[in-house]
Amino acid sequence: MKICCLCKEVPDASVQKRIDPATKRLDRSGEKNLNPFDTHALEAAMQIKEGGQDVEEIVAVTMGPESAVRALHKAVALGADRSVHLTDEALIGSDVCATGYALAKVLESESPDLVLLGQQSDDGECYTIGAVVADHLRMPSLTQVIKIDVEDGKLRCERQAEYGYDTVDVELPAVISVGDAINEPRYPSLKAIMGAKKKPLDTKSSADVGIETDRVGAQGSRTEVISLNPPPAKEAGEIIEDEDTNETVEKIVSWLEERKLLA
Repeated sequence: MKICCLCKEVPDASVQKRIDPATKRLDRSGEKNLNPFDTHALEAAMQIKEGGQDVEEIVAVTMGPESAVRALHKAVALGADRSVHLTDEALIGSDVCATGYALAKVLESESPDLVLLGQQSDDGECYTIGAVVADHLRMPSLTQVIKIDVEDGKLRCERQAEYGYDTVDVELPAVISVGDAINEPRYPSLKAIMGAKKKPLDTKSSADVGIETDRVGAQGSRTEVISLNPPPAKEAGEIIEDEDTNETVEKIVSWLEERKLLA
């Protein structure tokens, strides 16, 4: 079995996120890190490998600028055997549709049996990249997966649903977006961190994987941010002084009834 883990470089959690008013995109200046949700996908891949399955290799895959190499180094330190970095100026400004197409072209060249990724990124939080990639690859896809068992060449997955949990059997190859409840990612050892830069890193351009450049970047994106507006300011809350408990309770009940908040 060959497992590919999609990884993303995102602004570090300590960096205040803001939108660049000129480009209407997220300002990605400052410290960056590996998307924390993708660390759960890497841990899931490691647990499959350590659980006795015949895993040939775990490959970390990312699309991003030159700086995204650091996210791949961390992914390798967490257990990936090698990494693939798709980077090209033609990809700048890609929305989720264009990004999903580009990543799918990279994955086609890798021919994985299983693609794992975090359920969301810590910046855009769109939750949909796994489904877009799966659609291009013509593979089954599951989201919000919190448990994976490999049985007889297929997966038995437990996923969070609106009113509980679903257990789903999935034929391989497949694309699985894991939730952060699936595991507790390990900390990389000092030896793994030091050795990460020595692991194979394959840098690819759009042409290397057959990407049609008119389908990526701003020109190939299907969505466009027209305008940005700050959220409305919150109204000040009503403060009730408790001079008379009975009267205070009546005021609160009346306030709730007016808003139909009492059953």
